[in-house]
Amino acid sequence: MSDEEIQTLDRPAGGHKPARSAAGAARDAADRTTAATPEPTAQPTWLGPVLIVGIVLAALNLRPAITSLGALFEETRTGLGMSGTVAGLITSVPALCFAVFGVTAPRLSRRFGPAAVVCAGMAAVAAGLLIRPFTDNAAGFLAASALSLAGIALTNVLLPVIVKRYFPDRVGTMIGLYSMALAAGTSLAAAATVPLTDALGGSWRTGLLIWAVLALVAVLPWLPIAAASRREKAAAPAAVRESAGPSVVRSRTAWALACYFGLQATGAYITMGWLPQIFRDAGVSASTAGVLLAVTMVMGVPLAFVIPGLAGRMKNQGAIAVTLGLFGFAGYLGLYLAPAAGAWAWALMLGISNCAFPLVITLIGLRAKSPAGVVKLSAFAQSTGYLISIPGPLLIGTLYQHSGGWDLPLALMAGLLVPQIFLGVLAGRDRTIEDECGMRD
Repeated sequence: MSDEEIQTLDRPAGGHKPARSAAGAARDAADRTTAATPEPTAQPTWLGPVLIVGIVLAALNLRPAITSLGALFEETRTGLGMSGTVAGLITSVPALCFAVFGVTAPRLSRRFGPAAVVCAGMAAVAAGLLIRPFTDNAAGFLAASALSLAGIALTNVLLPVIVKRYFPDRVGTMIGLYSMALAAGTSLAAAATVPLTDALGGSWRTGLLIWAVLALVAVLPWLPIAAASRREKAAAPAAVRESAGPSVVRSRTAWALACYFGLQATGAYITMGWLPQIFRDAGVSASTAGVLLAVTMVMGVPLAFVIPGLAGRMKNQGAIAVTLGLFGFAGYLGLYLAPAAGAWAWALMLGISNCAFPLVITLIGLRAKSPAGVVKLSAFAQSTGYLISIPGPLLIGTLYQHSGGWDLPLALMAGLLVPQIFLGVLAGRDRTIEDECGMRD
């Protein structure tokens, strides 16, 4: 993609000036350069810094609900009396919630504004994490988890939209920051859950409860952001507020991107849900298994910043998808041949492979020209993708229970990388959904 196309992507659809812009010419100049000088806006001076803090805190909370459970999965299964199949269902719940609730994000965003929906999402995350440790059966645990995951689903879809809206001249930088914070929160929960649990008395309930504190903190900056957003929405003309994007279901690239998203999500949530158990079954201690998962997740911190910038400079991003897939093959082969002996190497390789997530988030921005297109493509790709990923963790749990080992599950995980690589090549082609749908700029 050329520099001019990237600049076009960062500008609002239909030639409308952003509601927060006080000088359209200055905005155009900023879009054509990388100058960091901010232009005057009608927004409060505090909004930009608070937005950055809010985005970082929200991203930090997008995965601890999942990876903290992965670190204590065996204790939670025993404490709640879960069978292997039910445990597999628990690991499928994130994908189900992300698919079901993510598709509602564009409608809720139009009705209440994206900032207000993210604020409510963070509150739902905190409430679910507060309730979950006090349940005494699998059904209650599942319901509380679903509440948190519903909030995460809405935030998943809308944070890239908020970045596009409020930081149109810094999309790559902010997406990188968002992706890095997400990876940091994922790895922090994976590494710290077991040690914190041991330090606080050894109860898995306490170990899961502590992550509600981080979620409660994340709600705070979104309260004033949501209030400012509602005032802006009320003052904006209807013509500005309403923006029709392309019909993404007509785009082959949108479908390729959604399916690629689905397969990378399958691998990611299988890894987060089951990787510690794979290591523990190979003789690795619970605390070390949690650290190994953290190593896998922490690889996303530096790469989440590198990959968006690299992808933005490339005309075709398929080579990145191929490279990430090959690292996944190597990691799964290592887990099959010597899971304990080479545990650190396999964790690193799977961590690199799981960086398909920052790649696919970047592709969502590159494959749509307008903010309206990004909203629709983000919701479509994530909701459809997570729907596709639902059977994966459940099937892995069933295979594990009935085969008594990890040979068949690992073969399935490696096999899924073949279509993932192919779809990544298709999604990485230099085209946009607007072009495919016959829409003019």
